[in-house]
Parts: sequence; structure tokens; C-alpha cells
Amino acid sequence: MASAAQEGRNQSRILFVKNLNYSIKGEDLYELFGRYGPIRQIRIGDGPKTKGTAYVAFEEMNDAKQALDRLNGFHLQERYIVVLYHMPQKLTAKAELARREAELEALKQAHNITDDQR
Repeated sequence: MASAAQEGRNQSRILFVKNLNYSIKGEDLYELFGRYGPIRQIRIGDGPKTKGTAYVAFEEMNDAKQALDRLNGFHLQERYIVVLYHMPQKLTAKAELARREAELEALKQAHNITDDQR
């Protein structure tokens, strides 16, 4: 069971929603998620890698928690949606790792180092 401090770190006012029907509209999401509290913003993915996803930003963290608790697995427009807390620190960590790996690769090439072990 998560401690209160750990749970607080895992919560956010912003929810990440995936497995959405590609024809979903902002109004559909405002109607569904708005039942749980005032919404600051909804952003629907429209690129090849983001289609079928959205971010829903609530005014209050408790409203986001209620929406996540009640809507994760909800059947919406012939799809079962997945609702998660948005975790920007994970995205930052991935970007940092990719940057460091690229730096390492550049150093290997600059110093003619290969990964071959003989």
C-alpha cells in the first residue's frame, strides 16, 4: 500500500487518456470528464504517434483523482479508455537518458571506441 506522501507525488491535476476512438471530439471529453469538476484544458492528440490520446487538465487535484478512479476502463465510443496521471518527470527522465546516450555515442566515435569485446 502506498504511503500518503508517495500517493501525493503520484497525483496530478492532469490526466493522460489513451485508447480513445479516433473520432472523439473535445466536446465529448468535456462532457464526460466535466462531471467530476471544472476543467482547465483538454488537448487531443492529432499526430501519428498521439492519435487516440488526450490530456485533461482539471482545476483541482481531487477532481482529477475522482475522474481517474471512475473513468479508467470506462466504455466510450466503442473503446475502453485508459486514464492515468500525467507524469512529466518520467518524460524528463527519458529525455535526459536519451541525451546522455547520444553524448556517450559521440564520445565513442570521437575517440574511436567500439563496443566489441575481444
